[in-house]
Amino acid sequence: MSTFTDPTAAAQEHCEAMANQAPDLAEQYQSIASLLQRKLYHQLTVAVLEFVSAPDRTLRTTPDGTSSYLALYDRVVLSVDKRLNQLTLARIASAVADATAPADGDAARAVLVDLLAAKRDRLGPSAALYVESKLALLGLGLLRRGAPSVDGPKHLAATKELLRKNEAVLTEQAVGGAGGAGDAESDIAVVHSAHYECAMVYRKAVGPPEAYYREAVQYLHYTPLDALPADEQLALATDLSMAALTGDGVYNFGEVVQHPLLRCLVGTAHAWLVELMEASAAGDVAAFKAVSTKHAAEIAAQPALTGRAQMVQEKITLLAMVHMIFERPSSERTLRFADIARRIEMAEDQVELVVMRALSLGLIRGSMDQVDGTVEVTWVMPRVLDAAQLSDLAGRFGEWAVKVSQTKEYMSEQAFVA
Repeated sequence: MSTFTDPTAAAQEHCEAMANQAPDLAEQYQSIASLLQRKLYHQLTVAVLEFVSAPDRTLRTTPDGTSSYLALYDRVVLSVDKRLNQLTLARIASAVADATAPADGDAARAVLVDLLAAKRDRLGPSAALYVESKLALLGLGLLRRGAPSVDGPKHLAATKELLRKNEAVLTEQAVGGAGGAGDAESDIAVVHSAHYECAMVYRKAVGPPEAYYREAVQYLHYTPLDALPADEQLALATDLSMAALTGDGVYNFGEVVQHPLLRCLVGTAHAWLVELMEASAAGDVAAFKAVSTKHAAEIAAQPALTGRAQMVQEKITLLAMVHMIFERPSSERTLRFADIARRIEMAEDQVELVVMRALSLGLIRGSMDQVDGTVEVTWVMPRVLDAAQLSDLAGRFGEWAVKVSQTKEYMSEQAFVA
């Protein structure tokens, strides 16, 4: 007489009960039960992850008053967790925790804490790092909402240490793993995205803006834009723009200006930020002043900008000079103070200080002649170019190629004569 008991029987019964309770979700629950019964574990994890990633459509309350996501996770997912892809298991747990957090922050944290405590060795480095990042991020979110169960200073200190520790692991994965930022669903991209999202939110909480900018750019590098809800896109575009403008040492934000994320600000109350970013990235002092005057009230309402107004003004001045240098051929990199003064819209007697500042920041290299009122530039900082700048650069390469060809012909003729 057989005494075999199907360990997934209770899980299948749960799916059937939920299908009866929520007829609009019956098809999804029946599909999950079927995949479970047929032991199609890859398809099962994909189906469950998709299901718990849409709480606005699929989250319900069970007859005993608990979250349907928590019940699905406890009774279905954990019944076969050994057979699942561990990173996908971690993603499911994180999605369940995120959906649970608004109603019960402690229960949400328990999902991830228990997963790490009981199954860290089985999870492996990537999945464990993912869960750690999501747990820290969840704590930051609860802290922002004023949850009394989160000790602010203690959690911030622990998050800082976690981010530092995980940098070495991420570097090793990026070097030795397959896939990457170009493949948003690769393991590397998923784990990096979780880490940099946590780092970005942490830096938004503690500053400074330049650190937030660096983490946010990395987050965008590993995260597909369509994976972010519209409200998150808008908030990220606003915060990233503010950080680019006010961050100390952030002089190359062409990649942000060209990123599709910034387009989500168009047609909103923060559309002026796009204009300000484009003027700054182009080093266009006149356009920057025009936008600042037109939207003076909106700018005055932003403490991040008003508190660092002098730095922002210095940044646009330096970028204007950098762009002026870039626009000139390499053979014409000796600039007169008078020409610089006209470009940056400052008095000529202030140009020397601007040049010295650019040299000290490493934006340019060269030498200055105060007597003649000139600066000879031998190097200018590399930066992301827009389509017009790339076209201009291509034209210069073409001119250079012609000169090289002419020089070659001349030398061949002289050698023949000799």
